[in-house]
Amino acid sequence: MTDAVSGVPDGLPGLDLRFSRTRSIPSRGAQGAFEWHYLDTGDELERLGVVPVGTILAVHGNPTWSYLWRELVSTSVQSAEAGAPAWRVVAVDQLDMGFSERTGTARSLARRVADLGDFSDALGLDGPIVTIGHDWGGVISLGWAVDHPDLLAGVIALNTAIHHPAGVPIPAALRLARAPGVLPATTVGTPAFLEATLSLARPALPEDVKQAYRSPYRTAPRRRGIGGFVADIPADASDPSTPDLQRIAAGVAGLEVPALLLWGPEDPIFSDRYLDDLIDRMPHAQVHRFEGAGHLIAEDRPYADAVLTWLDENGARLTGAPGPASRAAEATDVEAASVAEDSTFRPLWAALDARRDDDEVAVLDMASRVTRRVTWKQLDGRVRDIAAGLTRIGVRPGQRVSVLIPPGPTLTAVIYACLRIGAVVVVADAGLGVRGLSHAVRGAYPDVVIGEVRGLAAARVLGWPGTRISTARLPKAARLALGVHHDLLEIADAGGGALPAEPLPDDPAAILFTSGSTGPAKGVAYTHRQLSALRDVLAEHFAVTGETGLVTGFAPFALLGPALGTRSATPDMDVSAPRTLTATAVAAAVRASDAQIVFLSPAAILNVVATADALSHDDRRALATVRTFLSTGAPIGAPLLTAAAELMPNAEPHTPYGMTECLLLTDVTLAGIREATDAADRGVCVGKPIGGNRVLISALDSDGRATGIPNEEPGVLGEVVVSAPHLKSAYDRLWLTDRAAVRETPSAGRWHRTGDIGHLDAEGRLWIEGRLPHVLVTAEGPVAPVGPEQEVEGAAGVRRAAVVGIGPHRLRQAVAVVETLPGVTRPGLAAPELTAEIRRRSALPLAAVLAVPHLPTDIRHNSKIDRTRLSKWAERTLAGGRIDQP
Repeated sequence: MTDAVSGVPDGLPGLDLRFSRTRSIPSRGAQGAFEWHYLDTGDELERLGVVPVGTILAVHGNPTWSYLWRELVSTSVQSAEAGAPAWRVVAVDQLDMGFSERTGTARSLARRVADLGDFSDALGLDGPIVTIGHDWGGVISLGWAVDHPDLLAGVIALNTAIHHPAGVPIPAALRLARAPGVLPATTVGTPAFLEATLSLARPALPEDVKQAYRSPYRTAPRRRGIGGFVADIPADASDPSTPDLQRIAAGVAGLEVPALLLWGPEDPIFSDRYLDDLIDRMPHAQVHRFEGAGHLIAEDRPYADAVLTWLDENGARLTGAPGPASRAAEATDVEAASVAEDSTFRPLWAALDARRDDDEVAVLDMASRVTRRVTWKQLDGRVRDIAAGLTRIGVRPGQRVSVLIPPGPTLTAVIYACLRIGAVVVVADAGLGVRGLSHAVRGAYPDVVIGEVRGLAAARVLGWPGTRISTARLPKAARLALGVHHDLLEIADAGGGALPAEPLPDDPAAILFTSGSTGPAKGVAYTHRQLSALRDVLAEHFAVTGETGLVTGFAPFALLGPALGTRSATPDMDVSAPRTLTATAVAAAVRASDAQIVFLSPAAILNVVATADALSHDDRRALATVRTFLSTGAPIGAPLLTAAAELMPNAEPHTPYGMTECLLLTDVTLAGIREATDAADRGVCVGKPIGGNRVLISALDSDGRATGIPNEEPGVLGEVVVSAPHLKSAYDRLWLTDRAAVRETPSAGRWHRTGDIGHLDAEGRLWIEGRLPHVLVTAEGPVAPVGPEQEVEGAAGVRRAAVVGIGPHRLRQAVAVVETLPGVTRPGLAAPELTAEIRRRSALPLAAVLAVPHLPTDIRHNSKIDRTRLSKWAERTLAGGRIDQP
């Protein structure tokens, strides 16, 4: 017995009933035919006189319906009306779901894939066809794709799964829903399963949208398909649909068509485990993880824009017609061509190989309880043993290894071992905080996690993926409790065998996470060639030789000593908390290592200067031997650099400019900063590009957006756009972010929009004036924050300042938020005398001056002020809200 198809109610938000269709379609698996409801833009495209270049076949999951794809339906038509290549969108309501007919029979995975084939045959859908599916619609659409290779042009998937590892339980929510007695009550007898799914939207769905999703499922008989879907989930090998799921998974691994994976990582059902599996099967896929999005990604984020952009960029491959090439792909092609004949490449471990029999000290770790000295010979042996041992336990080239180890000899050995065997090192330091670190590790989805007890405990509690390896040998109970599979001692002991072939220069080498100071931390992907280029630019610019020696109080540079072939020392500090470094610790490290170069972060420098009174005569004599001093991580001004230089009187102070995406771009010395002091330019002068690096500026428009064609015109405020041999290759699993980073950049070479704002002066020096999101768009136009902040910091009694905006866009008013000397104990309005002095110094009118005990900064550098957070706090405070810490 079957139900008659119900009509779609009018007035559902976002759904144009012009596209709603019903059709009786014969079923090969049963006698007779069933009524299907679907959305179809074909007639509207015909009315517009537009010939579609292909068809998008969209398949919803459980318990949604074709309403899920309403944005793609409407946006695709609008795009065609605007003259873009037109794609016909056909979005089905699967049988027993939505407003399609209730069949009265159980429908397995295989049957649903066949149903979709019946549907496409009946409509006469011809190639090229791109499938798109969500949830179990992803599985079914990919099953159709595997079965229709002659029609298939591409595949798109949103939060789905085509494989579940044996021995691992399915997600808890699904286990509960499938439990005897629970399944019929929660999926059919009540709308509990439907309501739970709708509650997964981030942010919450408006009530009218929820009602639209509920509209086909008002009664228990109309919800039987929801229960049928849940009952058919292949939870283990004994379930009837498991063989069909395995068939589809194997077929997807053989697909060579363009693929796009859009993902909401906060999904409690389809976690990053399933995204990682899809990437393994389709390594050519373009991937974007929408940070903060969840299961209902089509509701959470503007997925339709992403889909149409992807279709446009891949037009040639999808349809055979020309389309704009991906800029990221172009840049990769240009680089590959330019280096094809390059025979000068030296891997990062080349210097370590060259000194493998050297008994001189390579790494000095003073951050441990007992100072550790490791010779070149010992380090090389340890690297080779760990590399061979990791290979023995199954770590293969391209697999990801997350390292949760503090800087020091162990971290150095592990990283070089991983690089040597072609594993991809994932580095997300503790400075991100537990939440940020967890987001980073989950996003990278490592195959292996190597860490100390603290890191492994976090991995266990927070459910991070990967085989766990302890740096130390643990008692059996601790090993079991932490889920540890191996320790480094046993891995090194099992080494000693032959190492695999060295990775190629353009193979992936590392994923380094940004600090998260301007949003969620992003994984930055580097190849071996790019890491080696970073080593080379550092060695050349700062004249590093085997006898130079480094003291590294900034974590990223603590690992470059072996690559540079020179000894390196980590001073007594918590590297994840730069403010723990003291002047005496720096002096002790210089004295112990005879280092000539010192790397420190701005926050570390602040505390080194603040603790200088504790230096002894011997400490000052040691610091006088330093010849080069670098402040790395964020630009600093002349006063702080001068104070640090007084502690190292014979060193040339440098403050290079760069970011995780490209660590060394420009450089300026203290002398260079002093030369620029009398210039009319605002901001922090960070000098000229190093070596073959290039810097351009994309001018800001009146709305504060960087829309200008990047160029070298002096005096223009805009976004900093850079190019360098050691520039990152991509953002990891952030395809849209990659696109934005190369938007309207020069076609030759690899370029990157940094998100920093500033200008070039007539001498080619770069001046940094803040971050693009922190621009104040006032009635007079865009204002960068750093210049006004410098004016405020010139007032007596101000230690540090931030200038942020309040009020509506285009009418923003400036507010100064300051740390004072002496400091205040609680936030509030600044003292009247200080406010008057600050306003006198500021050329920018200030609506208010607020004083706080501490400005909010990123954890890694303790120096990048969170102006976005401060802006919200200032607006709330000045509106009469509770005055709390920003």
